[in-house]
Amino acid sequence: MKAVERGDVVEITDLDKKIIKELQEDLPDSPEPYKEIAEKINIKEEELLEKIQMYLEAGIIRRFGAVLRHRKAGFTANAMVVWEVEAHKTKDIGTQMAAFSEVTHCYERPTYPAWPYNLFTMVHGGSKEDCYQIADKLSKTIEVKNYELLFSSEELKKTSMKYFCEN
Repeated sequence: MKAVERGDVVEITDLDKKIIKELQEDLPDSPEPYKEIAEKINIKEEELLEKIQMYLEAGIIRRFGAVLRHRKAGFTANAMVVWEVEAHKTKDIGTQMAAFSEVTHCYERPTYPAWPYNLFTMVHGGSKEDCYQIADKLSKTIEVKNYELLFSSEELKKTSMKYFCEN
């Protein structure tokens, strides 16, 4: 397979479309998920893995991710913790926050006159009290005192983009 680099134009073949369609679904619950995918589309596992590597190198696939169905996993409370951080410290403090295992998402957002919060972290717990404790731990560690917890009331969407789907 020809080496590619990020930004190279890559022709997407019918086989590529089949592979991408399979990769955007849940991985098989198997010790050899890529082998199962390869068998499903009638290629060797090694070819599938080479294609995936090429997609990553070309930037066609940026990352693989997992979606945690937090309610099914026992996390009945989740909160977006919004933080007011001095602008020149957002990158450093955001990096520190993202390193906490309790933080699943960390984003910088713009502020507004009535909304001073510029860093957002998502935390999950077995109860609202767990989320408050996590936020308190973060606050003490990163020394940011002004924050609020915004609790989710209902999960409305938990899906990813789908490509090469027939209507």
